[in-house]
Amino acid sequence: MTPDSPAYHLKWSGHTDCGKVRKNNEDSFLGLAVDATGVHHLGKIGEADSGSSDYIFAVSDGMGGAMAGEFASKIAVEKITGLIPRLFRQNASGLEIGFSDVLQELFAEIHKALLYLGSCYEECQGMGATLSLCWFTPSWVYFAHIGDSRIYLLPASGGIKQVSEDDTYVGWLYRNGQINEREAKTHPRRNVLQKALGGGHQFVEPQVGAIGIEPGDRFLLCTDGVTDGLYNSHLEEILHAPTEEPARQLVKSAVDCSGRDNTTALIIEVQCPR
Repeated sequence: MTPDSPAYHLKWSGHTDCGKVRKNNEDSFLGLAVDATGVHHLGKIGEADSGSSDYIFAVSDGMGGAMAGEFASKIAVEKITGLIPRLFRQNASGLEIGFSDVLQELFAEIHKALLYLGSCYEECQGMGATLSLCWFTPSWVYFAHIGDSRIYLLPASGGIKQVSEDDTYVGWLYRNGQINEREAKTHPRRNVLQKALGGGHQFVEPQVGAIGIEPGDRFLLCTDGVTDGLYNSHLEEILHAPTEEPARQLVKSAVDCSGRDNTTALIIEVQCPR
């Protein structure tokens, strides 16, 4: 961060629900402020200027038998809190230059931890997790993703764009225009992951990238429980409706429409400095 970097005001909300079928929640989400003194946990709802801190938001959907899925997603988000200060210090040249290396190392460390636990404890065998993360700096959002949770951008100019790529064969078919959104939602293999953290996968190759931000942009991070119940057009409609807790409203709408899975959303709005 440099003294002449533009600063924005961020407003966020997060919410999660077990849904109508499952008794436990295998989803987790996280909000952190990162500054020279370390990391600080954010509340589910809040707002702050981006000039004095960077902000990290993430969602994770765990998988595995018994309680392993719930454990896996919690490990994924908790590892971010522990690893980010060390990685941030190591990257002395600044995040604008080395963000890709920082995020790839972060995902690799979480992957290693899940594989280790899965090999040490029978009840954790095969445990894994998706992870979608956005790192907000004064003028850029750096993101990293693996699995079928999603990152969406709703730009100030209008519309909705899925930033992350689903790590599924069905996601590949949809991206390449071989099936439409409705067919993707009903495909029998839509939940079969080709990549995840842990889960017996040997290597981890997250999707990483950067997006320039402007006032009026909104970002949505969500697990597949949200997109199971709602089409992209519905997401856009709900997120543009005025409400004090957009994540709660979005999750409620998704559960009402489906509710077959745990359902989690994090919404971050970029506003003009205050």
